[in-house]
Amino acid sequence: MNLFVLHKKKLTLETLLEQCKREERKAQKELYERFAPTMLAVCRRYVTHLEIAEEMLSNGFIKAFRYIGQFENKGSFEGWLRKIMVRECLDYVRSKKDFIISVDEFTPNIEPYENASTHLETNELLALIDELPAGYREVFNLYVMEGFKHHEIGDMLGISENTSKTQLMKAKLALQKRIENFDLAI
Repeated sequence: MNLFVLHKKKLTLETLLEQCKREERKAQKELYERFAPTMLAVCRRYVTHLEIAEEMLSNGFIKAFRYIGQFENKGSFEGWLRKIMVRECLDYVRSKKDFIISVDEFTPNIEPYENASTHLETNELLALIDELPAGYREVFNLYVMEGFKHHEIGDMLGISENTSKTQLMKAKLALQKRIENFDLAI
């Protein structure tokens, strides 16, 4: 029995991108395999059903490969790819009419919850975020998880900067209540 295993040489990202720009299928496959787990996690934050998140991942990669020639190796490729995935998910959510932005004048006063458990597992926290209404969840993810500014979120979602801020406050308040209820349940 042969104990020696040949390992495939891992290409640099720059080399992979150049090969993908030439539409080399093996390079596209390797790029997909390298980034798919991270990008699926991104899609999953915006789309609650795994099957749909996987579809958004596939659609996002199709767009990425179509427009990869526009990536000029300035900045992070992962950031560029992440934006494609986020936009793909947001387009899907809006197309399904699940995306509702509340524009009432309610501005909650968010006080830190002193008794909140600090032992929430990542998957438990993500499940609590998944329970947020779609509009709250989208703004929360774009601001907290992706690091977009409120004016950028407003442009992406077609809402005002102030509406984005209000949605974030409401999302935080709703999440705080869910964490309180989670703590009471354990």
